[in-house]
Amino acid sequence: MGAEHVFHRSTQARPPLAVRGEGIYLIDEQGRRYVDACGGAAVSCLGHGHPGVIAAMSEQAARFEYVHTGFFTSEAAEALATMVAEMSPGTLDRVWYTSSGSEAIEAALKLARQYHLERGDAERKHVIARRQGYHGNTLGALAAGGSAWRRAPYAPLLIDVALIDPCFEYRFAEPDESPESYGSRAADALEQEILRLGPEKVIGFVAETVVGATSGAVPPAPGYLGKIREICDRHGILLILDEVMCGSGRTGTFLSCQQDEVVPDIVTLGKGLGAGYQPIGAVVCTTDVYETVARGSGALMHGQTYNAHPVGCAAALAVQRVIRNEGLLGRVQDAGARLISLLNDRFGDHPNVGDIRGRGLLQAIELVADRPTKAPFDPVLAMHQRAKADAFARGLMIYPGGGTLDGRLGDHILLAPPYNVTDGELDMIVDLLAQTMVAILPS
Repeated sequence: MGAEHVFHRSTQARPPLAVRGEGIYLIDEQGRRYVDACGGAAVSCLGHGHPGVIAAMSEQAARFEYVHTGFFTSEAAEALATMVAEMSPGTLDRVWYTSSGSEAIEAALKLARQYHLERGDAERKHVIARRQGYHGNTLGALAAGGSAWRRAPYAPLLIDVALIDPCFEYRFAEPDESPESYGSRAADALEQEILRLGPEKVIGFVAETVVGATSGAVPPAPGYLGKIREICDRHGILLILDEVMCGSGRTGTFLSCQQDEVVPDIVTLGKGLGAGYQPIGAVVCTTDVYETVARGSGALMHGQTYNAHPVGCAAALAVQRVIRNEGLLGRVQDAGARLISLLNDRFGDHPNVGDIRGRGLLQAIELVADRPTKAPFDPVLAMHQRAKADAFARGLMIYPGGGTLDGRLGDHILLAPPYNVTDGELDMIVDLLAQTMVAILPS
């Protein structure tokens, strides 16, 4: 290759050049094949090179590649919104498109504030979120996230968001506490913060249904989200669930919160919505939220150039049709159960594996220096990065995370294979991961 001008994530070295994708594999310029066990960042939910999605994108681009939403809508945008509404629970039936999950969070926060303005509640200005949550890297999304190391360099630029403790049973439940009791206690933190700020001044509560990158596939404790919903309703604040990573079928239902029998007021989507074939995200809100704006000012005071991009919508529509037509939500449930079983069989008694957790095909292993005490490794060791480098050298792509416990301490490995992963591919993923664990762990 010639002179390099790309500003890569790391300035130390250029990453390998990917030249082709085939199903679960990515192939570099040397012809080496890598098993994509994490979908990049839980994005590639159909694997690489799906012909149906590629055909839909090509067909849309041949018709027209772009229209501004101030002038036109498109068939793809309308059809995708209808499909999303049909798959979403309750009255989540209005869809605002973005180009990423971070942008979806930004739009959701603005929509939530405007909802209260339309109702005459101009004093509502506070957003509550959770430590060790992650909602994106734009400034508003970063402010609503609790990832300490991501926030630190930009702290002076961030809006003030109140952060409460996460719902993280493995780390924060008492030894003799039942999952249900812990879930109730964790939810109480929201009530306490609302009362501290003043219920009449709170816009909404933002949380990932299943925490993704920061803590590694942490599901809510039983009853937690149900109590959160009750608290939000009691104080008239909006519940905003971030399902950019865990939604769009990743955990076996279109929205992960369906498994908790909870309907948020606003939910954000991304990643698996378009499976990486085009950048696309979405904000889905209830009829009440939409009608409040419609009856008031009549427009969301927000917009971006690539809202409802026709090729992006066409790609996402094709992805969601493949998931429906091939029965892949059921496959996620079956493959997820198999993956959990394989991980527990292989690592369940490992002295450096503290927890194996997740939902569907979003699973994680938390690494610890001492299993009985749950003591994390010294962060200087960067065990998650060691795991990534060793696995990559073996041809396995995993999604590592550091600062699992508090933004500084803790390491985990996240797995998010495609929804159409085969049993044989799951076996291969766990076998390769086992080789990495032997290589990097002391025990």
